Amino acid sequence: MTGVCHFCIYFLFVLIMVTCLGTLMFMVENGQPDTQFTDLGTSVYWAIVTMTTVGYGDITPVTPIGRLLSAFVMLLGYTIIAVPTGIVTANIIDETKDKPKDGHCPRCNAKVRNKDRYCSQCGEKL
Repeated sequence: MTGVCHFCIYFLFVLIMVTCLGTLMFMVENGQPDTQFTDLGTSVYWAIVTMTTVGYGDITPVTPIGRLLSAFVMLLGYTIIAVPTGIVTANIIDETKDKPKDGHCPRCNAKVRNKDRYCSQCGEKL
C-alpha cells in the first residue's frame, strides 16, 4: 500500500470515529436543560474540535456522563494525533539515513549484512 492509501484509511477511520462520538454525545446530552447539543451536526462539530485538541469551548456538556465522555475524547485526541505523528517522523528519519549501498559499507566499502548496525571492518554506524 502506498502512503496516500494509508492516509485515506486513517482519515476515514477518524471521520467515522468523530461521527460516532458526536452521535453518542448527542444521545447523552440532547433533551437536557441548557444543552448546546441540539442537533447531530453540532455534536459532530464538537467531537472534531475536542478530538483535535483545539477546544474552542463554545459547546460544553452539562451532564456528568457527557463530561466523562468529553474527557475520554480529549485523551483519545492526543492518542489519535500523537501516534501517527511519531510513526511518520520515524519513517522520515529512517528514509534519510545513509544506508549501506548494495550490501557494502558507505565508508570502507566492506561487505555488510542488511541487519548489521555497524561495519565489522571499520566500525562505521550503518
